[in-house]
Amino acid sequence: MNHKGLLIIVSGPSGAGKGTICKELLSRDQSVLVSVSATTRTPRNGEVDGESYHFMNRETFLSMIDEGGFLEYACVYDNYYGTPKQFVIDQISAGRNVLLEIDIQGALQVKKKYPEGVFVFVLPPSMKTLKSRIEGRGSETPESLNKRLSSAFTEIEYIKNYDYFLVNDTVCHATDLLQAIITAEKCRVDADIEEIVSRFKEETKNA
Repeated sequence: MNHKGLLIIVSGPSGAGKGTICKELLSRDQSVLVSVSATTRTPRNGEVDGESYHFMNRETFLSMIDEGGFLEYACVYDNYYGTPKQFVIDQISAGRNVLLEIDIQGALQVKKKYPEGVFVFVLPPSMKTLKSRIEGRGSETPESLNKRLSSAFTEIEYIKNYDYFLVNDTVCHATDLLQAIITAEKCRVDADIEEIVSRFKEETKNA
């Protein structure tokens, strides 16, 4: 049997709750690892290199870009962020499932380089719920809230680029759906068909 792992990419609009779902999945399923991003920004208090982020200088980051060392990357407020490719490939090859929680633009970059990934889009139950969740953070001005809602409406149009969607009505139910997606992908015929047939042929000869 082929024991190659999955690359699971989860994204969606701000306020949909994708981070909370991913955290719940990691607490439930020990076969899933989170990919630690690299960044050129300075560590904040309490952040640990290799756990919070892989902290590196700008020169090293740019060198990795030139060498094709990232599945995706972006420059945000003069700091670079990216997903190191080698870690992901090594873990998948070892049979582990790797989880990426990234924004939509990052997901589209990953799809170009690793189209066999499992792309999952998280939706809120409604725009009203999304607005309520963002307001609940207590960190938005009316102007920034409207901007986030407008961005969310635009981002939802990208759902056609994903393999699956799930509605985050409750964290428990949404995480159940994400686990079901992973289980379904592990049982896909096209993922293992040659090795499945080969194994049964061998067992038939030895029966």
